[in-house]
Amino acid sequence: METLTTTIQSVPLNHYILLSAIIFSIGVIGVLIRRNAIVIFMSVELMLNAVNLLLTAFSVYRGDASGQVFVFFIMALAAAEVAVGLAIIVMIYRNTNSIDINVLNRLKW
Repeated sequence: METLTTTIQSVPLNHYILLSAIIFSIGVIGVLIRRNAIVIFMSVELMLNAVNLLLTAFSVYRGDASGQVFVFFIMALAAAEVAVGLAIIVMIYRNTNSIDINVLNRLKW
């Protein structure tokens, strides 16, 4: 455990912030630009992972484990999101034979 903490702390905190910002930005761009439901779903997961990386880095630098505990709960939420999200995508594909989100207008009442 000691070597992991010293390894993480040997990299400046600014590098973790920059990496997390880049990963989060890629996720936001993926959500805004792409029309494929699976790609949008993966982009949301990418944004969650960027936040997890930042929370873990801050937690190690402050010496407080509460950030890492919060990351554990975010990962549990992401697992539930994957289960529900993939089920929704499968049902959309069964009804429309496409995973393009523009086709979802046909599902209105």
